[in-house]
Amino acid sequence: MIQRLWRGWTKPENADRYEELISAAIFPGILNRAIAGLEGLELFRKASHGEVEFMTLMRFASWDAVKAFAGPDWEVSVVPEAARAVLARFDDKSTHYETRVSRQPTSDPYPIASSSSIMRSITERPIVQKPGSFASRPNGLSSSE
Repeated sequence: MIQRLWRGWTKPENADRYEELISAAIFPGILNRAIAGLEGLELFRKASHGEVEFMTLMRFASWDAVKAFAGPDWEVSVVPEAARAVLARFDDKSTHYETRVSRQPTSDPYPIASSSSIMRSITERPIVQKPGSFASRPNGLSSSE
């Protein structure tokens, strides 16, 4: 997996306009290109020192997918004219990282035997209750208590 990171900055008064441009036009335009190997797009925003920083993170399956997006000079930033009009400054080149280690959190405390398979084996067994058993008494007490 290749991560493509790029940053641009706006004046505070242009930040919402830039974010709307990304959301309504730029990201949909990239997705409409149907680039094989484009795994995802994300936009991050942070107010900092009298300006607003934006960071885009694009995930690609391969270097060929990066080149299909950016062209032969794949390190050069791809910044449409509409974005340049509201940005105060931006990175001339994108930075690329190869994902080397990735872990996803799991909610299953026993990953060897998934909880769904355990629950399935429990719930598929017929339940047989004897009269006077714990489960059959409304208060949960046995008849001898």
